Amino acid sequence: MEGTGACIVQRDFTVLLEKDHPGFEAARLELSRYAELLKSPASFHTYRLTPLSLWNAAASGMTKAGIMESLSALSRFKVPDQVHQSMDVWLTRYGKLRLRRNPDDITTLILQSDPEYMDEIRKYPSIRGLLMEFTGGGNGSCLLAARHRGVVKQELTRLGYPVLDEVGYHHGNDLRFSLRTRTTGEDGFTLRSYQRESVDAFAGKGEEPDGGSGVLVLPCGAGKTVIGLAAMERLQCETLILTSNVTSVRQWIHELRSKSTLLEEQIGEYSGDKKEVRPVTVSTYQILTHRSRKEVTFKHMKLFNERDWGLIIYDEVHLLPAPVFRVTADIQATRRLGLTATLIREDGCEKDVFSLIGPKRYEMPWRELEQAGWIAEVKCTEIRISLPEPLRKQYLLAEGKRKYRLAAENPAKLAITKRLLQRHAGKPALIIGQYLDQLTQIAAELEAPLITGRSGQQERIDLYQGFQRGDIPVLVVSKVANFAVDLPDAAVGIQVSGSYGSRQEEAQRLGRLLRPKAGDNRAFFYTLVSDESKELAFALRRQLFLIEQGYEYTVREYSEDDFAGKEADWASCIQM
Repeated sequence: MEGTGACIVQRDFTVLLEKDHPGFEAARLELSRYAELLKSPASFHTYRLTPLSLWNAAASGMTKAGIMESLSALSRFKVPDQVHQSMDVWLTRYGKLRLRRNPDDITTLILQSDPEYMDEIRKYPSIRGLLMEFTGGGNGSCLLAARHRGVVKQELTRLGYPVLDEVGYHHGNDLRFSLRTRTTGEDGFTLRSYQRESVDAFAGKGEEPDGGSGVLVLPCGAGKTVIGLAAMERLQCETLILTSNVTSVRQWIHELRSKSTLLEEQIGEYSGDKKEVRPVTVSTYQILTHRSRKEVTFKHMKLFNERDWGLIIYDEVHLLPAPVFRVTADIQATRRLGLTATLIREDGCEKDVFSLIGPKRYEMPWRELEQAGWIAEVKCTEIRISLPEPLRKQYLLAEGKRKYRLAAENPAKLAITKRLLQRHAGKPALIIGQYLDQLTQIAAELEAPLITGRSGQQERIDLYQGFQRGDIPVLVVSKVANFAVDLPDAAVGIQVSGSYGSRQEEAQRLGRLLRPKAGDNRAFFYTLVSDESKELAFALRRQLFLIEQGYEYTVREYSEDDFAGKEADWASCIQM
């Protein structure tokens, strides 16, 4: 029987959400809690229900009954029986397998469930070899070596059987400190409500913290570093912080010094420049995975065992490289906090984050923070540009990656970049791109400084600081600025090229603009795309995550006629 819902649930576990339905926005928010957005054409957004999306929803507090009722309420037609049945199986599996301490032997752990379920997982050779019989618990229990805690969780999750880890964590070395109520140069400092909720979701609300592993998902500009500091204060233990680059290392250290009572000698930087191992040590994924050649070991991985850490914080956890996953599998007794703006990984390793770092414990929708004024309101515009002749002929004859690059480096993008900068004169602007030749030319034409992977660390710091002071109105940056760069005043972002269809990169680049702005608290994000090219298809995929968060891209055409002065209509459309 047909109803009035905004969604159509299909037998292949996809959910079509009608864009023009009056209940679209409410349905989008609800679906984003337990389904993954696949594509967003004009009429319908397409979501998919997956075991992982449902398990993360359950881990963050949604009940099986609540998820099933939500989907039924949103659906225009009766949800297909096979979808309900599969959802029931997947959601029932969450919490079915429990991993607990063995009170009689600290070298082993107890994996517990009902007998039928244990018989089912014993059928898998990769698991059977890791399990031992346990006479004290009946057929529904078995033993495994404590050292296999992470490997078993990782493999069972991949097979579709998530494990609820109730073994607990060791405290690590004590580190007593507190957060300041006032910081240098600021009127005051206090946690926002959602920041407190995040910490509670990770660490628990009791006097003795009962949490200890999981991921917190919040947009750029929401204060994830502050949340990390608050989690450290709650746990009061020595902490290792891993992040994406040296710029981020320095930003973490600045926040630790300004917002906590930690002494300078208690905070260490472990990077290419320094090798300080202190009660709070901040390092990068790059240094941990650095080695002189492929055949040798990762010598800096010893940092995980240099002190008795009570907490490891994985900043930008969606960037976690495979070698760090392998080490993390061996340190499951240490509390682990992942911080990220998006759980999306382009390598498909979301299940490894779930099993080894922990499930999603808390997520704050981007639009909710925008409406509360905690992050800037951003207008997103995609400008489609014709390929000029003779570039079009080169494009048609090219193949593979060469085709994409020709479209991405369309020289017509320079003229549009200049016009956008003129329209937003006076607003701090970032020009962001993928290809160094393109960025070098743009920087030279604009007489603007350029930051790439070849730029020295001090040069980067000087340019970032000049931009923040307002001495540098326009900064051209490569993908090195995608992550963990604090440029609070950036109000205009012009993306001239990107890493193919990376949803993760699109979210991070828009994130450079989200810090609250003085005055109208608005920002502008432009993506320049060559029309009728491979770049257009990749751009549609790049935008998926932001569309899921409620952002919409206004699409504008820009042809060669616009260079002849016929630009009045186009110019007016980019105004907020």
